[in-house]
Amino acid sequence: MKLALMVLLGLAGAAGQAAQATCRQALALGLDVSGSVDDTEYRLQMDGLAAALMHPEVRAALFEMPDAPVSITVFEWSGPESQRVVVPWVAIDGPPALEGVAARLRGVARGASTSSTALGAAKRFGAGLLAEQVGCWKRVLDISGDGTSNTGVRPGLVRPDGITINGLVIEEGENLGARLEDYYTAYVVQGPDAFVERAAGFDSFEAAMVRKLKRELTVLVVSGR
Repeated sequence: MKLALMVLLGLAGAAGQAAQATCRQALALGLDVSGSVDDTEYRLQMDGLAAALMHPEVRAALFEMPDAPVSITVFEWSGPESQRVVVPWVAIDGPPALEGVAARLRGVARGASTSSTALGAAKRFGAGLLAEQVGCWKRVLDISGDGTSNTGVRPGLVRPDGITINGLVIEEGENLGARLEDYYTAYVVQGPDAFVERAAGFDSFEAAMVRKLKRELTVLVVSGR
């Protein structure tokens, strides 16, 4: 009887630890570093994402369900074989974890990239990262970019199962934002509640990222309740 009680208590403890480790969302963020993105624009993306994650409303959404944190990874992408993880998977289970991600983004130096834009390969790479997070309630891939795909597998042919893909298009040139938004809507995004956010140039990337993160995280918190 005593042994059985100990086993039950052990199982209860394990279940409690599992509950503590629950992940409500795995969020993979892919940033465009192809040839159309210069060094200044690269920094606007990395620093803008860091600032967006530290935005008070985004922080509040991230910490809304402390027993079921959001896990985040960040990668940069360009050509078919050019993807690099900038921030490995980390559970945002408190301010130190979030501040660590922001610091890593602010300190990262640009890696090797190609001049081409391979959106299909970026989708496939991001889906592979999300496949590592099987226990999360929802898995979301965010692809940011300032142009259409011009090499590699066509993005519309990459349709990974079980994930949502959202887009953030960066306007460069007259009316490109509207055309690029239509392109992302047709060939990039997929899944329940999928959407495309627009940034009016790289200077507006941070504000657009704040809007996108608030929308993603708030919807998930409300549905989780």
